Amino acid sequence: MLGIIGGMGPFASELFYRMITEKTTAEKDQDHIELLLLSDAGMPDRTGAILSGNTQEVRDRMLADARLLERSGCRAVAITCNTAHYFADMIAPELSIPIIHMIRETAKTAAARCGGRKVAILATDGTIRTELYQKALRQEGAEPFTPSPENQKLVMHLIYDCVKSGRPADMDAWRRIEEELLSAGCGTALLACTELSCIKADEHLSDFYIDPMEVLAERCIEFMGKQVKRHGTRSGDR
Repeated sequence: MLGIIGGMGPFASELFYRMITEKTTAEKDQDHIELLLLSDAGMPDRTGAILSGNTQEVRDRMLADARLLERSGCRAVAITCNTAHYFADMIAPELSIPIIHMIRETAKTAAARCGGRKVAILATDGTIRTELYQKALRQEGAEPFTPSPENQKLVMHLIYDCVKSGRPADMDAWRRIEEELLSAGCGTALLACTELSCIKADEHLSDFYIDPMEVLAERCIEFMGKQVKRHGTRSGDR
């Protein structure tokens, strides 16, 4: 099985499971990958832990979740939270199974797509502060770009006040952010928070935006020995 640590937030975990299902080349139920989704909605806020420096509780809880999946027979772990990869790097050495790393895989995809232009990072304050994506992009030869402080507040507004609160996305705020990215000469933008992945799905955003959850879903399918479906309709129930 594939192990998934989700619940951060629950809407994103639901979307990720749907992505894996719809992206797998399959003609019947038995062609899909077997997985175990652990929705740990009680996980403390990752951004708050990073900004406060009180990271031990999140680190320990994530390790416990990963070990539960490991004991259950999972071959690898995927984590449906960008910010949580700060802690994933802490716990990876303590596991005997790999973590399929959303940050690194997305950086590779973005570097190949940006055409030599900047890659924008739309993420929580915690993810920006850790420079997870900045470092990964530079390692791939791409130049990262982060929004101005004013627009970073709008990104956090979209994440916390809109999606996490179960409210529609503030698309006026989104357009203000997008204007800055285009003016800065960005070739693509990373939706580096899973709540933003939900906005892409709901608002049908253009291919200018790369969804790390989509990248992760495809890498998980490939890791489990299945083929990614690039086009076509979903299979029926059998």
